[in-house]
Amino acid sequence: MTPVDYGKIPHAAYVAPERCNPTAATQAAADDKPFFFVTSRLPDCLTENISLLNHRGDKVRYGRFARPQNEEPESDATAPAVSLSFTDSQQWWANLAGKMRAADGRVLVYVHGFRETFYTSSRDTAQIARLANFTGPVIQYSWPSQGAFLKYPVDETNMYWDERNFRKFLMQLAQLESTKEIVLISHSLGARLVLPSVEYVDRNVSNGDSSVISNIILVSPDVDTQDFERDATEEILSDRRVRNDRRITVYASMNDRALSLSDNFHGYPRLGYPRCFDPFEAADLKARNLPERCYAAQPKYAEAIDKAALTIIDTTAISRGRSGHSNYLLSAPACRDFAAVVNGERKPEGRQATHLAHVFVLTPIADGEKPDHLAICRRTE
Repeated sequence: MTPVDYGKIPHAAYVAPERCNPTAATQAAADDKPFFFVTSRLPDCLTENISLLNHRGDKVRYGRFARPQNEEPESDATAPAVSLSFTDSQQWWANLAGKMRAADGRVLVYVHGFRETFYTSSRDTAQIARLANFTGPVIQYSWPSQGAFLKYPVDETNMYWDERNFRKFLMQLAQLESTKEIVLISHSLGARLVLPSVEYVDRNVSNGDSSVISNIILVSPDVDTQDFERDATEEILSDRRVRNDRRITVYASMNDRALSLSDNFHGYPRLGYPRCFDPFEAADLKARNLPERCYAAQPKYAEAIDKAALTIIDTTAISRGRSGHSNYLLSAPACRDFAAVVNGERKPEGRQATHLAHVFVLTPIADGEKPDHLAICRRTE
């Protein structure tokens, strides 16, 4: 593994052109770019088409982007360009507020994970919007992932570096008068950016109530399970927040190869990879003829107030793809369940109960059935 290469061009030169720093008077029209983005990536405004690099930017920028082509590029060099433009921040917030008012105050925020470029995360953002038929504005938050398998430590470093930026953005979004419901989705390492930021907003929001952050979805979260149990129960899923309708849905899989590697790297189980750390607990499950899988615990008070604070969906049996790390966008049963959760459903069809009241499994596809996974997941449109 090599250090991050600064490159041959001064970073200040990339952002010098006016279109990298638009004012309300100079910004380009964004009528053909339906999706919003916020980014701390370094932009390259020297070329004909603006692109977002894998380096840290000099500031947080706001803009709009168009749906990219659904391709699987072999490298960054072969990835299709994403049509984007930057927007003056005040105008961006005003445009967003207008879109939210037209959609009953709903907004979706997607935070990508490890090994993503702006192209891949933009493609996934657009797919999520199609899959869920989400009618409100959709925002991609893009932090400077390196887009490379061997750069995992760099991605961790940049994710932590960016926490202050993301929490300030989330705070502002939560306090907008037009915001009524934030659907907050993270994938993989993005959960480690999202969770402490939600805690921060909960502690510091000026009106004393951040319940608009109500539907939190953690897909394949690369988070320490025990850390999540402690912090989520005490902060994010406190009694007060859950009574105000906040809930967290977690998608986990024992066939997630990416999280298996992270599990080995960190030494302790990941929230999205339900390995049993306690061998005695695993032995007890085996003796009861149950799968040897251990999940984060539900907050103790949740049952007493009849609220589903934490729901875990095990996608092991329907895992697809080379890594099993993106079932929510690649496997038909997971896509259906995920889309329903985005739209606020609490108990979508297709789930099978387990010995734990808050844990469900998505069952294997019946023999003879051959669903068109990518079409059902709206990946190929």
